[in-house]
Formats: sequence, C-alpha cells, structure tokens
Amino acid sequence: MSGIPCRLRYLAGLRGGRLHLHLPLNLTRSLGSRPPPGSGSTATLRRRPCSSRAGSAMNIFDRKMKRRQKNWASSIPGSERYDYLKEEVGSRIVDRVFDIVRTFPVALDIGCGKGHIAEHLNKDIVQKLFQVDIAENVLKHPVETEIPTYRILADEEFLPFKENTFDLILSSLCLHWVNDLPHAFKLINYSLKPDGVFIGAMMGGETLYELRCSLQLAELEREGGFAPHISPFTAVTDLGNLLEQAGFNMLTVDIDEIVVNYPGIFEVMEDLRGMGESNCAWSRKPLLHRDTMLAAAAIYKEMYGNDDGSVPATFQILYMIGWKPHESQAKPAHRGSATLSIGDLGKMSELITKKNKEF
Repeated sequence: MSGIPCRLRYLAGLRGGRLHLHLPLNLTRSLGSRPPPGSGSTATLRRRPCSSRAGSAMNIFDRKMKRRQKNWASSIPGSERYDYLKEEVGSRIVDRVFDIVRTFPVALDIGCGKGHIAEHLNKDIVQKLFQVDIAENVLKHPVETEIPTYRILADEEFLPFKENTFDLILSSLCLHWVNDLPHAFKLINYSLKPDGVFIGAMMGGETLYELRCSLQLAELEREGGFAPHISPFTAVTDLGNLLEQAGFNMLTVDIDEIVVNYPGIFEVMEDLRGMGESNCAWSRKPLLHRDTMLAAAAIYKEMYGNDDGSVPATFQILYMIGWKPHESQAKPAHRGSATLSIGDLGKMSELITKKNKEF
C-alpha cells in the first residue's frame, strides 16, 4: 500500500481481499516544447478524431467529454489529493511487473495520467517508457521517475504505433472508458513484440454499487423512474474471453476490491470529479434534483453507513495479464500423451516407493 499518501490518515488492512481506507472529514491533485530537465519529452501525434455519437456502432462514452473531465481535474489547485486510488492501483500493477524476472527495453503506459505507474518503476526493469494519454493537461504534470520517459498526446482507442514495437504494455484505470474494448485489446496485441506482455487494471462491474443503488432508489421515490448515473463496466466473466479473442495467451485475470470510507455521498461524488472519473456515457442524465440528492444521501447512510457515520465506496479492480504468442513459450502437451491416468494419482506414493526399491 505504498502508493497511498500518509496524509489520508488511513486505517488500512487487507481483510478478505479488501483494502479499507478512512478519509478525514475535511477531505473532499500547453504541452511545452521544452520539458523540464529529467521529466522526459512530450509529443503530439496526429490521431483519428474521438468517437462521435453517430460515428461508431460501439459508442457508449463521449470521449470528448472524458478528455474535458480529465483536463479539468488535473488543472484544479491541489489536484494531487484525489490521486490516492490511482497511486494505489499503479503500485499494484508494478508489483505484477516485478514478478516477471526480465528487463523490458521499451515499455508503453496507456492512459498514463500523471504517471502513477512510472513512479514505482526503476531502470533495472524498464529502460525506456512511452506514456500516452488523451488529456493534454494531465501530461503537463508528471510525477518524478528515474526512467527516461516520452509523453505522447493520443487517444487510447486508436494507438498510433507500429506492429511489434513494445516489450511491455501497461494500463491503469483507463480502459473502462474505451468504447470498443475488443478493438483496443487487438491494438495492444498488435503493438507488442512476440513474447511481450500486457499488464492492465480497469474498473469492474461492482464498482460503486452503493452509490448506484442509492441514486436509483432515490430517483424512483422522488421522480418515479431512474436514469443511469454510474457508467457501465466490464464484467470479469467477459474479460478473459476478450483478451483471448484479441490474440493473447497464458492469461491471468484476478479481482481486487478497494473500499474507501467517506463522510457522505457528496464527498464521494466530489472525489470522483477530482479523479476525472465522472460519468461520460451518452445516456447520462445532465443533472440531479436537489430533493433527489438529499434522499440519495439519506438512503446511502441508512443502507450502507458505517458505525462511525461514514459511508463506504467500493472500487472493484480487475487485473489482467496476457502474453503475445511466441514459439519459445510453454505449450500444453498433446491430447493423449499422458503417461499416468488421474486414477493413479492416489497410488503415487506406492509407485514412488516401488521405484526406489528397484534402484
């Protein structure tokens, strides 16, 4: 949990796979032509336009709105106080990178934000890092890292890289805003070198279920119906299939939950705006009535409130690892090539004893 700043005064512990954070009651973080020394370089690549409402068959999110949200969030004073979730998930992704005993000459960070993955990496693992994000203001405020970095303004949906470019591709908490996720996975696989690895994290389907239920019940009570206020997320049951269809093998998918405790529903929504994680679905409702919000706050505390008066917000994080195929990778044995049957497993100790006696 090294990624969580001590200023949060958290009481943290992994209880049943969950990380619990307690926030204090008063807690509500032009691309220069010459970047600061040691901060890497920045480039703007020409890219295809962001998705328009009528331009794509799979068009759930307003990508232009998401870019504005991220630009606004990174430009507000003290924006770093909203980075606690991204810092934590970034550190957990790097833990998975460290599990691979290999040095990666060239790596890519998709949806890099301020660089919450890069700050935990070192030159012994990654020798050169390219960082891509859709929001230009985010790229202006990178965190410090010892790795040579090159920041690129480009849309995560349309990666502008050639085939077999990167040894490692990373992504933290950005792919859940992509409209065509299967296509995005295919582009990631295309950009990887053979035997390259993709390690990513995205929000799962149970993220913010407390907030979702509270808003829906409040709208039903006060307005007689409800609109979606929480963006749709990918289910973990679909993630493995999408990665396999994109051409990855040796897949690993696991789930983690981070539970953050807030003073109330308004602080939850304020922090989501500060993270740049507000809803940008085309079907979103433009505003909420005051009476509905007050009712939602009361429902939230009644249904999910803690004994100390705070309310929890659950972030379900889906972690994924996939490798681009290569002939050197381990392959399953051919069907029918086994020398022992499953029924012999219970007699294994007898077979070993008999074999030792023969020698």
